[in-house]
Amino acid sequence: MKNNNSHENNSQATMIRGSAWMTFGSIVSRILGAIYIIPWYAWMGSDGNLANALTAKSYNIYSLFLIVSTAGIPGAVAKQVAKYNALNEYGIGRKLFRRGLFLMIIFGVISAAIMYLGSPFYAGGDKRQIPILHSLSYAVLIIPILSIMRGYFQGYADMMPSAMSQFIEQLARVIWMLLTAYVIMQVQHGSYLKAVIQSNLAAAIGAAFGILLLVWFLFKRRSYLNSLVAHSNNQIKISTSSLFKEIIEQAIPFIIIDAGIIFYQLIDQYTFHPMLAKFVHASSDQIESWYALFGLNANKVIMIIVSVSTAMAVTAIPLLSGAHARKDYHDIASQLENTIELFFFVMLPASLGMAAISTPVYTIFYGYDPLGSSVLYLSSFTAICLGSFTVLMAMLQGLSENGLAIKYLIFGLIIKFIVQLPMIRIFKIYGPLIATNISMLFVIWLCLKHLHTQYHYNNDRAARRFAGTAVFSVIMFLIVTIVTKFAGKIFSPQTRFGAIILVIIGVAVGAIFYIFMTLKTSLAQKILGNKVEAIARKLHINI
Repeated sequence: MKNNNSHENNSQATMIRGSAWMTFGSIVSRILGAIYIIPWYAWMGSDGNLANALTAKSYNIYSLFLIVSTAGIPGAVAKQVAKYNALNEYGIGRKLFRRGLFLMIIFGVISAAIMYLGSPFYAGGDKRQIPILHSLSYAVLIIPILSIMRGYFQGYADMMPSAMSQFIEQLARVIWMLLTAYVIMQVQHGSYLKAVIQSNLAAAIGAAFGILLLVWFLFKRRSYLNSLVAHSNNQIKISTSSLFKEIIEQAIPFIIIDAGIIFYQLIDQYTFHPMLAKFVHASSDQIESWYALFGLNANKVIMIIVSVSTAMAVTAIPLLSGAHARKDYHDIASQLENTIELFFFVMLPASLGMAAISTPVYTIFYGYDPLGSSVLYLSSFTAICLGSFTVLMAMLQGLSENGLAIKYLIFGLIIKFIVQLPMIRIFKIYGPLIATNISMLFVIWLCLKHLHTQYHYNNDRAARRFAGTAVFSVIMFLIVTIVTKFAGKIFSPQTRFGAIILVIIGVAVGAIFYIFMTLKTSLAQKILGNKVEAIARKLHINI
């Protein structure tokens, strides 16, 4: 029993440490990816929303190609490397990485060529998107290499190199975007389309810097990795063809599942304009501007908090895969509990907090816009569904329940298709978000029900801690809403300076309340581990 508890504590520590690194990489990258929009959007002038609409539509297509070009292989390699590492077969893990890297180079070349040559078709009649898609195809060429290198480190539950590469990749990307946008729009007084093209080329620039950093990490860890390979059991013999087969079999579900949120966004991209045009009288550019409000503007901001779930998902897959390979069902149940509890502990207050300060946040990024702020408000709640979907799909993948995950995803997309038109008819611009929430809630319910039935994790414990998290998050939401409303009488949310002050006040009040209450009631200690008690003592919070 002592060994089980020790292993459970180690697993929880590994989960939290890995999540911390991946959360750092994801959140900092998302923050950089959101902050740049403030000057970038301003430099676009009156064409800001049109520029964002073009970027959003091109990025949805690019994201799908990126997932196909990587073929799910980085996630599959991370999962399989973790599996063989758990069996002390580090040599096979290295072999998997090398074979996977070869596949990535081939898939990258093929996918980039198809995307470049097929751009006129994917643009859907909008010629402005063609050169943007061309610029993004260069990223499709090299990002598969970056992705599989990250997957290799993640298979060792070593999340720091991946996190740092995310940061460097985004930093280089943002610098290129801002530099070129400033020169084109402010110095040369050029076309916003030319600036958008260069801003999308930045994805390839950033990826190149990310690869260079990971090569350095591989070189730095060479002795340690060689030692693990040298001391492997070497009891399992597997041929190159078998490795390729194993990679591909694991990769195909990853393609479909990883593209899940992209499929939802593509449904919005290709249905919002024609469906809304049936019910409102507005120009084509006006509808495109409305699409930008949720398709990019709000989405860019909420993805900062959704990235938390992505980080946890990446951490959960190799840990669950390792436990599954050992047939350690006690550890699987423990991992499920830890991941679910940790996710909601962070995601609920972050999402509700974002909703409470949605108006000043939107003003900071895009200028004061009541409609845009309302879209961000609803999107903040949608973030909970997006994050839950991401984490639960990752859990099923880590447990080799790929077929079931695909089945649930298809169910969700069918529901999205069915309710999309009536939701747009009733709620107009809010319709796509409501349709997404309805369909994802159905998928989330199916996943939770299956995981509890199949792996018997402590649902009562998870429910109690979820209830505590939800209560404190809702109270925090109400407090922050009231505080920012009264503070808004002094600092106007319609100006960037006033909005910044309101966000600082709202975040400070919300964070202080949530941290104090979760430490005071020991909720934080139960979810994050006993090390948090030291924080409580330093803050003189008596339990």
